Amino acid sequence: MDAILRAAIVYVALLVIFRVMGKRALAQVTTFDLVVLLIVSEATQQALLGEDYSISMAVLVVLTLVGLERIGDYVSWRFPKAGQIIDGAPVVLIDRGTPLQDRMRRHHIRMDEILQEARTNQGLRSADEIDYAVLERSDTISIVPKQS
Repeated sequence: MDAILRAAIVYVALLVIFRVMGKRALAQVTTFDLVVLLIVSEATQQALLGEDYSISMAVLVVLTLVGLERIGDYVSWRFPKAGQIIDGAPVVLIDRGTPLQDRMRRHHIRMDEILQEARTNQGLRSADEIDYAVLERSDTISIVPKQS
C-alpha cells in the first residue's frame, strides 16, 4: 500500500510541475532538457521505490502510474472542464491576422516561431497570409491560412 501511495503522490507532483512549466517548455526539448528529464526520472525512482528495489515493487509502481494516467484520461474525456485543467485548452495566438501579443508572451512564443510553423507546414511566407494560429493541446502550433 505504501508503494501505491508514494506513486500517487509523485504522479500528482509531476502533473502539477509539468502543467506549471507550460506547453512550449515540453514541446521543444533540447539535449540539456533530456538530461534534466533523466535526472528527474532517477530522483523519482528513488522517491517511488524507497528502500525496496525488488522487481515486484517496480512493477507495482509502474502499474500505479499507468493506472493513474488512464484514470486522468478517462476523467478528461468524461468531464471536459476537468480535461481543460489536466490537459489545458487550445490557445488562439493569431486571430483573423492579428497577433495576440499577451497570449504569445504568456506561452513564451515568438512571432518567428509561428512563422516557422507557417512556412514548414503551410508554405506561407509572411504573417499577412495567416488567418489563425492556434497553440494546440498537443503543444504544436496549427496554422490556418487566409482564403485567397
